[in-house]
Amino acid sequence: MPSPPSTTLVVDNGSYTIKAGFATEDAAPENCVQVPNCLARARDKRVLVGQQLENCRDFGSMGFRRPVEKGYLVNWEAEKEIWDRTFLDPDSKLQCDPQDTTLVLTEAPSAPPSLQTNCDQMVFEEYEFSAYYRCVGPTLVPWNSISNLHLHSNSISSAPAEACLVVDSGFSHTHIAPIINGQLWNSGVRRIDIGGKFLTNYLKELVSMRTYNMMEEPYLINQVKEAVCYISTDFSADLEKCKSLKNSANPIVLDYVLPDYNSGKGGHRRPHVPKKAGPATGRDDEQVMVLGNERFTVPELLFSPFDVGLKQAGIAEATMQSLENVPERYRNILLANIVVVGGNANIPGFLERFETELRPLAPVEAVVRIVKPENPVTYIWQGGVALARNKVELQRRRVTRADYLEYGSVWCVKKFAGEMLGGGNGGGGEVKESRSHKKRRVDDS
Repeated sequence: MPSPPSTTLVVDNGSYTIKAGFATEDAAPENCVQVPNCLARARDKRVLVGQQLENCRDFGSMGFRRPVEKGYLVNWEAEKEIWDRTFLDPDSKLQCDPQDTTLVLTEAPSAPPSLQTNCDQMVFEEYEFSAYYRCVGPTLVPWNSISNLHLHSNSISSAPAEACLVVDSGFSHTHIAPIINGQLWNSGVRRIDIGGKFLTNYLKELVSMRTYNMMEEPYLINQVKEAVCYISTDFSADLEKCKSLKNSANPIVLDYVLPDYNSGKGGHRRPHVPKKAGPATGRDDEQVMVLGNERFTVPELLFSPFDVGLKQAGIAEATMQSLENVPERYRNILLANIVVVGGNANIPGFLERFETELRPLAPVEAVVRIVKPENPVTYIWQGGVALARNKVELQRRRVTRADYLEYGSVWCVKKFAGEMLGGGNGGGGEVKESRSHKKRRVDDS
């Protein structure tokens, strides 16, 4: 029998960035390497791959090609270039020998089977990883010590939480995913087609109509969004304030000084400085973008998608819709264990607004607890590391390359769906229960 792989590589393959790192015993959140998951074409026609963007100083009119679209990996030609440079380049921090490495890889919920099969083929036939476990990203969250988020502790969990509700708001979309006994409850998953990319594009359109034409500057507008946007806890009041007050008297209005790529000076926010009729008080070569209600109307779409014509529920309403499709005995547990992850969770005011809207919708007797990790972007990766440390559980879930070559991709489908798992954490009965959604809905009604 061949010896087991000596290394485990955990990869959260996101639409915007790849969060990756080795699952060592002393692995910490700081060990997670974030790699831009894109190919970029600069003004001088250079093509930048993944980590090369970190050394770029001119992002003007830069075009991006992303292998992950709408949350799903659809372009392996581009992804392979990024993976080759990230995992095979001798100068990379994540350089590894795939034949001696177990890969833990995430995907979005409800991925098409054809894309899953393509992924399995690339992992085993192109890269020849020794073993492999593909899973939905939010299912790794319970492997973190969720109770420690309430206690501000850093202890490590050896088993997944019984139940938690993961709100994953990332670049392409927002998912509400109930996780029960370590398994995704598929009938309770809800997707909102609003993510960081949608917000950036919306801000780009607003700014282009009101100030400068920024339609060809997605990178810059994304920086502006991260620097100035916030989620209002009283949208109507803030909107009225922007209507009734002049910019000079409105505390919401800010200036964003645009970057100067020629001199290497980066962009930054500052308090609003009114324009004067006399000589300019600042630098003559500074270009300033004045931002008012755009600061909160853009991220408001996460809670009110219908503002732009999307016939979808906001995050709070979608959360309650998700809970209506899980067994009643789990609903209060899920409400008390809501974990918010993804880049949009870092928008100021997100947690407060979410709790303000969810509390009136929840049952009176229920306890509503919403927590955000210190770094919501890497929290799924941290859960993957915690799972990888449990050698017995990882060995039970993974598919080896020998199994794949003998049984084919069907073996991956069965193993990753839980059909070939026996015993272990979560219990065989509970795993079987989470797969028979229609029958369970009838029994609980």
